Amino acid sequence: MANSLYICCSQNATYVFFMNWTRTQVSIVAIVAATSFMGTFLISSVNIALPAIEKSFGLDAIKLSWVVTSFLLATAIFLLPVGRWGDMVGVRRIFKIGVLIFTFASLLCGFVNHGILLIILRFLQGIGAAFTSTTGPAILVSAFLPQHRGRVLGISVSAVYLGLAFGPFVGGFITQYLGWRSIFHVSSVLGILTTIIAFTFLGSDGVAEDQSKKIDLRGTLFYVLGLFALVYGSSNIPDLFGWLLMAAGVIALVVFWNFEKSSSLPVINTKLFTQNRLFAFSNLAALINYSATFAIVFLLSLFLQKILGLSPQSAGSILIAQPITMAIFSPVAGRMSDSVQPRYLTTLGMIMCTIGLASFAFVSASTSILQIVIQLIWVGLGFALFSSPNMNTIMSSVSKTQYGLASGSAATMRVIGQIVSMTIATLFFAVLFGKQTVDMVPSHIFQKMIKWGFLCFALISSIGIYFSYYRGKVKREG
Repeated sequence: MANSLYICCSQNATYVFFMNWTRTQVSIVAIVAATSFMGTFLISSVNIALPAIEKSFGLDAIKLSWVVTSFLLATAIFLLPVGRWGDMVGVRRIFKIGVLIFTFASLLCGFVNHGILLIILRFLQGIGAAFTSTTGPAILVSAFLPQHRGRVLGISVSAVYLGLAFGPFVGGFITQYLGWRSIFHVSSVLGILTTIIAFTFLGSDGVAEDQSKKIDLRGTLFYVLGLFALVYGSSNIPDLFGWLLMAAGVIALVVFWNFEKSSSLPVINTKLFTQNRLFAFSNLAALINYSATFAIVFLLSLFLQKILGLSPQSAGSILIAQPITMAIFSPVAGRMSDSVQPRYLTTLGMIMCTIGLASFAFVSASTSILQIVIQLIWVGLGFALFSSPNMNTIMSSVSKTQYGLASGSAATMRVIGQIVSMTIATLFFAVLFGKQTVDMVPSHIFQKMIKWGFLCFALISSIGIYFSYYRGKVKREG
């Protein structure tokens, strides 16, 4: 992890010199970037190891998708409550707890002997990720002047994409030569180092303004039950039970929203969505973008290994093209959003993502590796143009006292979008694959899933173009 910190810091050394950061500011950026790297490194490396995990435990295609979905579901469930909790007791304290939980779960994942237990521990990992990902942006923006906000968020996003970039390549290498369990062993070592750094350098919070208040547990319960029912129900489609469970989940989420509107201590400030167009549209754009793009690596990892017959290491070497592009251009886009209205950058990014997703619908056994790499670079550039400016917009649309809530809301949109993306993939698995493993599915059926899945994602992404452009303008602060 020390090497990761050095990489993140050295790549952005020009920013540090240009802005004359203090030692505390450098430490904060390094710590938040390190945890961002660690989380996405594990996510992307597990994606490339899924075929190996499937063989170890004999998981069917639907259960295999839950190795990814359980992590995302836990993250989504806890992001909103943690955002509110962070405003109450201090974001640095919550951040440190999250690092501990994530590291402990990573350690246990490396020794599991049953597929269901791995899914449960991945859920625990997701809880730790929720604690760090929702408080990280709040810690960053509170430590820097408004005119530097886009730059530091761009660096944080770049670290996320560095994790995504190294994950497939390193994960593929580890899986092929050391076994998939070693991915979790490496992650737990990185987690221990990050924990030491966070507790040593991050510091403590000041006195929280809202520490005497409590979280509305009644509304939170409906949120948790609704989200779980919606996601679990999708894995039981096309059975009637699955449809009923999804319907119950939607109803529970509607009840949650109504509770929040009338609550004196809401987990989420609904007025930000109903009275702040800039905030609402930016969050909706993020939700749509992640819903359309997250399953790319998941589906292409299976495609490259099943249809093209590539090894985990070779597949990871190809998939690295998209996140490397994101890592290179995210700080640039974040810096541009400090002087150019972010909606122009985000709209261009959404258009590029839509075109790229549509192109993936036509990959086949005859598609060249070079063509796939070019498509990944195209989508990566589009996502980079969207992500940092969009996050800058969200954080700039609220007051300083709402940073924890805003970062929690933005992170929730991201993770729910990722869940939606995986849910759509799971729906196609359930309808086309049934209870078969990916290895057992005929190639032409798998190819059909790839085609219609990516066309569906392209349609979703096209809707996001509207919200991205018509969100309004960011009012610049001094």
